[in-house]
Amino acid sequence: MPRVSVMLVLLILSGPELARAAPAADVRVTVLSTMLVGNANAGVGEWGFAAVLEVDGRRLLIDTGARAETVLANAAELKVDLSSITDLVITHNHADHTGGLLVLRRELAKLDPRALSRVHVPRGIFYPRPGPNGREGNGLLPLKSQYEAMGGTFVEHAGPATLLPGVTMLGPVPRVHPERNWSVSGRVQTPDGLVEDTVPEDTSLVIDTADGLVLVSGCGHAGIVNSIEYARKAVRSAPVVTAIGGFHLFAASDETLAWTAARLKAFGVRHLLGAHCTGIEALYRLRQLVGLTRQTAVVGAVGAIYTHGKGIDPTALAR
Repeated sequence: MPRVSVMLVLLILSGPELARAAPAADVRVTVLSTMLVGNANAGVGEWGFAAVLEVDGRRLLIDTGARAETVLANAAELKVDLSSITDLVITHNHADHTGGLLVLRRELAKLDPRALSRVHVPRGIFYPRPGPNGREGNGLLPLKSQYEAMGGTFVEHAGPATLLPGVTMLGPVPRVHPERNWSVSGRVQTPDGLVEDTVPEDTSLVIDTADGLVLVSGCGHAGIVNSIEYARKAVRSAPVVTAIGGFHLFAASDETLAWTAARLKAFGVRHLLGAHCTGIEALYRLRQLVGLTRQTAVVGAVGAIYTHGKGIDPTALAR
């Protein structure tokens, strides 16, 4: 097949400059990859993240997990049809979010040639990460040409972009607050030279609903507070009523968790589904400090579902 080049989309818009669609009415997020499995015979866990986002009858896949087969197998066991999804988002370059890309595209394309044929990525995701002995540390970069050979296209976003009505991908999130939410000590080759790898491309998705914003994050390397503040600037200044996904707080100090919780409370967060790298103890601390409950602040598990207006179905183990 012919090689497909990456498209660079320069959308650096904010606030009223982003054309605002009608608020999303039906919003549902289903976790397909994370460490915990919540029900017997309903998936396997791994150190990774993936979720399906459904908004008013349209769907996106967010990240693809770590191991090649995990998301494909979990979706089958959970009876989640991925073959009708054409677009996906990869939030950053790490292998625990990109590992399933090739297998998912190859297997689902057998059912529908359009399945997962377009990947939306933030600018900087293809920056090389040179490691020891010249080994490439960018988990997505080695997969790029193989995915394109399968007929896939990458669309690179330099700023906030509307992917579906009511759904905005933030693009790289500015680091206003010094949230150091990454643990890998590495270097990244940027246009400005070789610098510390802060995962500068890290992005999240934002769904605009009538009663506030819903944020879905892959790993939250940019910081949950930075991400929420940017979401309110890029989409609209509204409460962020729900935060879902990985937020890389598993190693955070008590001081950091207290500061984060105070911000989440001020933003109006009412539901927190903390999966992947959020950390179990960190989730419990945030629950207490924000003033949430066992029903509204939940450790994410494979098969967990958030339905806007109804809340979180956490699975049996996480209930």
